[in-house]
Amino acid sequence: MYPFKIISLFEEILVMKKLFIIRMVAIASSLMMSCSKDFIDLLPTSSVSVDVVYKTDKDFLDALTATYNTLQQQYQNFYIFGDIRGDDSWQSIYKNNSWSYSDAFVIRSSDPLMHSTWQNYYQAIFRINTILSKIEAADVSGVPNKARYVAEAKFLRALSYFDLVRIFGPVPMVTSPLSIEEGYKVGREKVNTIYEKVIIPDLMAAENVLPLNFSGKDVGRPTKGAAKSLLGKVYLTLNDFAKAETKLQEVTTMNYALLPNYKDLFDYTKNEHHSEYIFDIEYEEGIGEGNRLTNAFAPNSQPFTKYYGIGGNGDEQNSPSQALINLFDAKDRRKDITVGVTGGFYGADSVFIKLPANTNQTYTKKYLVPVVAANDSRANWKVIRYADVLLMYAEALNENGKTSEALIQLNKVRTRAGLAGYAGLTKEDAREKIATERRLELSFEGHRWFDLVRTGQAFNVMKNSGMLPYMTVFPVPLSQIQLINNNESYPQNEGYD
Repeated sequence: MYPFKIISLFEEILVMKKLFIIRMVAIASSLMMSCSKDFIDLLPTSSVSVDVVYKTDKDFLDALTATYNTLQQQYQNFYIFGDIRGDDSWQSIYKNNSWSYSDAFVIRSSDPLMHSTWQNYYQAIFRINTILSKIEAADVSGVPNKARYVAEAKFLRALSYFDLVRIFGPVPMVTSPLSIEEGYKVGREKVNTIYEKVIIPDLMAAENVLPLNFSGKDVGRPTKGAAKSLLGKVYLTLNDFAKAETKLQEVTTMNYALLPNYKDLFDYTKNEHHSEYIFDIEYEEGIGEGNRLTNAFAPNSQPFTKYYGIGGNGDEQNSPSQALINLFDAKDRRKDITVGVTGGFYGADSVFIKLPANTNQTYTKKYLVPVVAANDSRANWKVIRYADVLLMYAEALNENGKTSEALIQLNKVRTRAGLAGYAGLTKEDAREKIATERRLELSFEGHRWFDLVRTGQAFNVMKNSGMLPYMTVFPVPLSQIQLINNNESYPQNEGYD
């Protein structure tokens, strides 16, 4: 359900602690077993007075957990921005919803997706800002993990702002709790300023303090490697290839490794926190912490959903384009899991079963996992994994004139896929091969559209799909524009007026 009342973004700052208690107690009441997926089950057991919410170590831990809940909601829609907007995915059947409008470049500022996206990220940011303001005066004797919580909060704030500026461009830069009156006075800030004053400093602070890894119930929280990896991606987005190379090289020394079998990345019977994992948005089935991705991406075919053990219907979203399918070499070990067989699937005894003619004929298998209840999948959303780091590192090296070194990193990913490595490429050829490899390796993980934008290729690639030059960002929610009602400090993005 999409919240439309944008003023609640500012109201939440005043009532957040009370809302936090209500939400957490409600969720806690539904938990009758411990959660195997790490920190998402760390909920408060006694929070009676809002005056004592931010006193103990556990209080701040619980407050951070509430922030992850908001990001869980948001990342169920991230594919609409990162995948469907690009050329690897399309919406072929139903044309009257947010994902089809994004696909066709006709999404409007009044679309519910714009409202919910804006609110989800700013709800997370407001919660983080409150945590940071409250923890500043906390005594380390009562909050022994104070430094770690600050670093974790700053990582999440940087991630939220990184997504916001890539989706909307200039946005309000808020780094402390605001009153409602103050909220009305905050205009949209330049993107470069947000990078320089929030995203980069937050990630630098996070990488200096976060641990190398977590154990037990805390596995899944951001680590030093996650902060360095995201910072490397930020530098790459800013075309600061020298800093990107340095930061991503540091990640390659941190004992990450590609899994030998690509398909194991999407085998949800196995541990998702493996040598290639860097940072996910965590989900778990059966306790109100699942996602809709498995149902969303499955074909609308009862034989299909029954065979794969998926409760509910398939919504046939985020379907592979023919252009992506054609890119795969027949020997590429990634093809089968990335793009299912066009027009059907192989069921019991390898019998080919056709999909109905009135459903999407292509689908990805990356999120296929048995789901007892509809829209309650345990499949994590991979924000960043080691193959992404290697390919970014290859890109930075190549742009810095180190093409032969770049090919070493690129070939690590290709070798895992069962393909021959490259040698002797020019800088321009290597740039093209790295971009293609990112499509083959990372499709349906929310990267392609943002890769097109940051490399300046979006319009050239997507103009025949309805894109106009100004559409590298999405429209700011109409209700935000109407609420602030100040065209100088709070203008709509160009072209969306």
